[in-house]
Amino acid sequence: MRVPIFVTVAVVRLRIIAEGLAALYQIPMAVLSAPGSGLKEKTAAALQEPLTQRLGFRLLRAFLPNSPVFSKKFITTYPNTGTALVTRHDDVIEVLDRNADFEVVYEPRMRAITGGENFFLGMQDTALYTRDVSNMRLAVRREDVAVIVEPLARQLAAKLVAGKAGRIDMPPELSLPVPAAIVTDYFGVTGAPDSDLMEWATLMFRYLFTDIQGDPALEHDALDAAAACRSVLDAAIAKRKTSGETKDDVIGRCLVMQAAGLPGMDDPGIRNNLIGLVIGAIPTISRAAVQALDQLLDRPEAFASAEQAAHDGNDTLFAAHVFEALRFNPINPIIFRRATRDTEIAAGNFRARKIPKDTMVLASNLSAMFDRLKIEAPESFRTDRPWGDYILWGYGMHGCFGAYINRAVLPAILKPLLVKPGLRRAAGDAGQIDTGGTQFPKHFVVEWD
Repeated sequence: MRVPIFVTVAVVRLRIIAEGLAALYQIPMAVLSAPGSGLKEKTAAALQEPLTQRLGFRLLRAFLPNSPVFSKKFITTYPNTGTALVTRHDDVIEVLDRNADFEVVYEPRMRAITGGENFFLGMQDTALYTRDVSNMRLAVRREDVAVIVEPLARQLAAKLVAGKAGRIDMPPELSLPVPAAIVTDYFGVTGAPDSDLMEWATLMFRYLFTDIQGDPALEHDALDAAAACRSVLDAAIAKRKTSGETKDDVIGRCLVMQAAGLPGMDDPGIRNNLIGLVIGAIPTISRAAVQALDQLLDRPEAFASAEQAAHDGNDTLFAAHVFEALRFNPINPIIFRRATRDTEIAAGNFRARKIPKDTMVLASNLSAMFDRLKIEAPESFRTDRPWGDYILWGYGMHGCFGAYINRAVLPAILKPLLVKPGLRRAAGDAGQIDTGGTQFPKHFVVEWD
């Protein structure tokens, strides 16, 4: 006998409430067990943990899915009048989909990075946005992923791992060098050591997307990095033009479009788009690779299954393990937007919330990916989920430009490790992610037999 849908929904909602009540106990336990000498220090440490974050969102989804609008400005880097937090899947998608009502805020810092012009990730849905994205889609082609990018990443990752005798520090020795090679070999950005590109890209990304309190020291370092990166890009473009070299990479294709007279493809336009791609490629791919492996190592059954898929050459199944692991700790658990007018989210529902103009809305994609009303068995590690269940790199108009590159490169980076016998964390602190006080992994050592 088929169970009526309203009964199923009622059972799911009761389970959400029960899990929320359980989180009321689990969160204090997580805080008390966190490292630190006092409650404030322990709370700060606990909130850095993905599990604690998921528990907090579980509590909010059950009892306060759309928070009241707080007058406190949790993000002070960009102008706003207050803060609202959104945790339910449908409401997160609504915020990220309504571009006219909830805008990206990055433009002032994008202009500081480029030295004047905006980059399309900081633009609203305008003609300039369409022009620049269209131009770069012609230069960074989806078919390149399988033909150029994935083989490059796979071969380099295998070489880097093969050169190590049973131990590797992932960020500096694997997960950063691979996307840096994509920037140099595929984008065509030459003229600087890979180590400089890694440092510059990470500083600029932190300045744009994770510096929510306006750190003056970070701003200084990031703008210095931006100036150095602009100089290298300008030189790379000029060298290509004066040498007459015709190479089928991203810079080469941009110059072909420039010669054809396409708007937005002058030298500064090419430079500005490339600097945005450099920022988006290197630190995000590295962080995602480290966090995915970290989550796999925390789950012996899932890790063993991923190892088997890697040994069997089942790349589709192996990739499914990687992205499911990343769901438990995505690189950005919250995506923020600013309300452009007085508006409302979840209209017609009990959880509807009025959002005043200029409110900063924190839409939690981490929470959305664990919403039991939308995601089947959200707390289970499953490799059969539809891709639509994942919000790993934003959503909609401002979803990650390089999402298809990420989907190919992340498994390519990790597979050479997963086929090593006895892969495990290094002992002690070395085997834990060390961000050096930033949001990006600097060290994470794994070993094998």
